[in-house]
Amino acid sequence: MDRLAGKTALVTGGGRGIGRGIVLELAREGADVAINYRRDREAAERTATEVRAFGRRATLVQADVSDREAVDRMVAQAVDFLGKLDVAVANSGVAARVAAVADTDPAEWRRVLATDLDGAFWTARAVVPHVVAEKGAIVFISSIGADMTAPGGAPYHVAKAGVNALTKVLAKEVAHQGVRVNCIAPGLVRSDMGERLLRFHGDVVLQGIPLGRAGEPAEIGRAAVFLASADGAWITGKILRVDGGAWM
Repeated sequence: MDRLAGKTALVTGGGRGIGRGIVLELAREGADVAINYRRDREAAERTATEVRAFGRRATLVQADVSDREAVDRMVAQAVDFLGKLDVAVANSGVAARVAAVADTDPAEWRRVLATDLDGAFWTARAVVPHVVAEKGAIVFISSIGADMTAPGGAPYHVAKAGVNALTKVLAKEVAHQGVRVNCIAPGLVRSDMGERLLRFHGDVVLQGIPLGRAGEPAEIGRAAVFLASADGAWITGKILRVDGGAWM
């Protein structure tokens, strides 16, 4: 406990699912948190209430991360409330509609990359000066889909592979300034996206997970705490696959 005492964090897509799991674990370990959401303010409010129950401060910052100007405003609002920014978690993401590459609607390609890859880039670009000032940490959230590249999911898998590459590039750029940059690549997690997969495919999707179950958002949150805290002080530029052994 208290591995992040006195620290502040911004989590994009922090109101629900994996983002909520990350927010709550950061707060449990002592961090004050700015919770970004796009549309579901009620879910973000519920998450903020849980953060405050830990005795931590919380604020909501609305933005569509595919919009650069909105991201810049979001980060400014978060820093204004928190006073500084030690940790930034770029978590926001959307799933792609299943289609072969030859049949993928160009608008669908752009929709997914705009949030999942552009959003990670805009977030990183905006938070870097603040995190550098605190010699803090940046954590991206990608997916083991970047490794497994199942057919029919090109926009999502390509975007997440891009996030993995962005992690390594940024890690090399800011290491000399005392900032660590890492990425968590979750497998199947019981988030909104994961539950849809389970409903569509049934338990057959669990057969490819050696540990035999889907992950929980809190388990991704605990990995984020590890990477953001002093426990991960000598780790940067890494993709941490938290997936029950699905990708080995």
